[in-house]
Amino acid sequence: MVSAKKILVVDDEKNIRLSLEEILSRDGYQVTAVESGEDALDLLDAQQRFDVALVDLKMKGIGGVEVLKALRQHAPQTVVIILTAHASLETAVEAVRQGAHDYLFKPCQPDELRASIKRGLRDQQIQRPELLEQIEQVANHLENIRATLIEEETPPTVPSQAVTDTVIGKKRFLTCDDLIVDILRHLITIGGYPLDLTPTEFDMLAYLAQEAPRVVSPQELIDAVHGYESEVWEASETVRQHIYRLRQKIKEITERDVIHTVRGIGYTLSERGW
Repeated sequence: MVSAKKILVVDDEKNIRLSLEEILSRDGYQVTAVESGEDALDLLDAQQRFDVALVDLKMKGIGGVEVLKALRQHAPQTVVIILTAHASLETAVEAVRQGAHDYLFKPCQPDELRASIKRGLRDQQIQRPELLEQIEQVANHLENIRATLIEEETPPTVPSQAVTDTVIGKKRFLTCDDLIVDILRHLITIGGYPLDLTPTEFDMLAYLAQEAPRVVSPQELIDAVHGYESEVWEASETVRQHIYRLRQKIKEITERDVIHTVRGIGYTLSERGW
């Protein structure tokens, strides 16, 4: 009989701890929940080992980044997923630098969390230095990236079929109107200005760019980004929240409604004039 995977939850919000413990226990995981970074370090010092750790970034005393560092020292095989309501590009860089597998905003949907855990367990032995390098480049050279995109490597705007061909041909860029997806740098810009996106948001917007102008259903988006099938209502709710956050970030750059909703069907990237 295969033993249950062990998950450590580190969060100073009681309701979050109880909710995660209930959800993951029902999924068959062996869950240990603690309310502080200090408690987490005590478990590690006592030689406790976990397959996955869900770590809140902002806590009183020892914070999530310190817990990440301790996990890398005591249990480098542990898959670490950051859960936070307060995030920035700088904290994402630091979390990835310390070995975080994923970076999710609270409150996240259960299916989104489950998918992240499954991906982490599946890829547990795979190192990800390329992702760290890409994020650090974004953090340290945003203006240089803009200059590079504009002066050296910005491809011409191409129709949607050519956008799909760039993926098939393993080229660097996806383009849709003035939106450019840079696969190498894991960066999306609009009008030359970079978007500050989580990995999930990047994957979702990149997939819409790849498929534009085709309308993509929420279920297809979940399957493409997270790799699992979901019920219609579950997919709709999860994708709706991500689309909302994407639109808020896009509005910081342009007033144009880049993501177009086709009622009852799904989402597509809109062209100028929509």
